[in-house]
Amino acid sequence: MRAVCLKHVPFEGPGVFATALTARGVSLERYLVPQDGLPKDAGDVLIVMGGPMSVNDSDSWIVKETEFIRSVILAGKPVIGVCLGSQFMAKSLGATVRSGKALEIGMTPVRLTAEAKQDPVFSMLPESFEVFEWHGEVFDLPKDCVPLAGSDIAPLQAFRYAARAYGLLFHLEMEENGIESLCRECAPDLTKTRLTAHHVKAAALPHLPQLHQIADRLIGHLLSPQR
Repeated sequence: MRAVCLKHVPFEGPGVFATALTARGVSLERYLVPQDGLPKDAGDVLIVMGGPMSVNDSDSWIVKETEFIRSVILAGKPVIGVCLGSQFMAKSLGATVRSGKALEIGMTPVRLTAEAKQDPVFSMLPESFEVFEWHGEVFDLPKDCVPLAGSDIAPLQAFRYAARAYGLLFHLEMEENGIESLCRECAPDLTKTRLTAHHVKAAALPHLPQLHQIADRLIGHLLSPQR
């Protein structure tokens, strides 16, 4: 099996999703889309990562990637969209992506929806738990999707389309070095929110093992034979 990862900036990669795939014998191809363009196909699993740009920007690669993601989702393939990736998924399914009430950076509590109790991955999670975030835009629930989690700033933090396409506004995959890279590359966001890199990292580290367990469970679900 092979997985395909769409990246948008060099410093936001698949993190522990890569570890979970490798542990299950799945090869992983990475494409830095603005530079490399899109792959020929999405492999057996498509992972769409984050980035500081907006899906509403007019760059031609953003339009092409939105269409590519839509075709992969509608083909019933397993998909994970993270942060910008979830915004790509929402837009590709016809939902509006817009500025949120504030930047959400660092650890944020999210609450599960009633529908999440029926979800094969989210039903295993506590009613409320903390996730790592770094985003300024939010989205509405796309048509025919199931809402899974929300926060005060972003009422929709996670959704599922059909059985195997998950949009996550938050980062399950984030490792310590990924947090350091974000704090360095997106330092103006820290200034806006009056946070320091030290504070963001110190608050996040105790939660990463739990988030990594969820990431592993999600990959396991997406690779399991469909019933």
